[in-house]
Amino acid sequence: MRTLRHTASALLAAVFCLLGLAGGGQARADEYPSRPIRMIIPWSVGGSTDMLGRLLAEGMGKRLGAAIVVENKPGATGTIGYAQVARSPGDGYTLLLGTNSTFAIAPHFYHDLPYDLQRDFRPIGMIGANQQVLCVQPQAPYKTVADLVKAAKAKPGVINYASSGVGGSSHLATELLMSTTGINMMHVPYRGGAPAVQALLGGQTEVGFVDISVAEPLIHSGKLRALGTSGASRAPLLPDVPTLAESGVPGFESLTTFGLFVPAGTSDAIVRKLNAVLNESLADDKLSRQLAAQGYELTPGAAQAYTAYAAEETRKWGTLIAQRHISLP
Repeated sequence: MRTLRHTASALLAAVFCLLGLAGGGQARADEYPSRPIRMIIPWSVGGSTDMLGRLLAEGMGKRLGAAIVVENKPGATGTIGYAQVARSPGDGYTLLLGTNSTFAIAPHFYHDLPYDLQRDFRPIGMIGANQQVLCVQPQAPYKTVADLVKAAKAKPGVINYASSGVGGSSHLATELLMSTTGINMMHVPYRGGAPAVQALLGGQTEVGFVDISVAEPLIHSGKLRALGTSGASRAPLLPDVPTLAESGVPGFESLTTFGLFVPAGTSDAIVRKLNAVLNESLADDKLSRQLAAQGYELTPGAAQAYTAYAAEETRKWGTLIAQRHISLP
């Protein structure tokens, strides 16, 4: 009997201990954040992703009542920044601004990554997307997508196109275009989007997909001609430019999408809080106008929806990369 009473007492003590720990954990979640948060941006200072992250950090920080400090960790198509976040504690104090060019595309090129998206991260939610614009010089003979496709079929491998590098969004958008239409063009990769655009402007290359925020002023100033945009619907920033799907390439869609992640192990309570603050920030009139002016189409939503989207993007681009036998040089 004494042994049973002793055992029962020990069990009760263990239960109260667990309840105390649970209560303490809930208190910590309720008090979050109690110190500055860092946002890892896996791209260089000054780019469109960096601008997006800094605006978002300011808006979310005000609503959370804590500073969100941006840290740029560029390199290896964003995978260096991802690896750092994967090693961070799951306490809500490290955020990752992710893009589909890294979470959906890079794993098909880098097979020894020190992290796994499903295992090492939790999504907070999707931010939005940027379209790309298929562009040529104003004096080019191609007035429409159909003109380009017809010329490329007549001269396989002769027309050249610029990209920001092997595996980049502009490269894979063109690979998707070639795969869908059955054409073949010569790839001229550059070290980033800026030199690729300069090559297009200078006539070293004939065609290329350009981020809409970069393309829009060049199109309106007459320095580039837009053949089509890469979304499923027309871009609000260029409403008079048809989509590629409208231009005879059915089903074509290639977007650069953005979302927030935290390390695995972050509590449900913190994820819910961050998702709510993210969506509130995206609904802010001032911030939404700033982002719309840069071509961002905002798509706030639940964290679970982003999980499904990321899986579908990974499958889509993995299939294309395998079919086209694309690999890093």
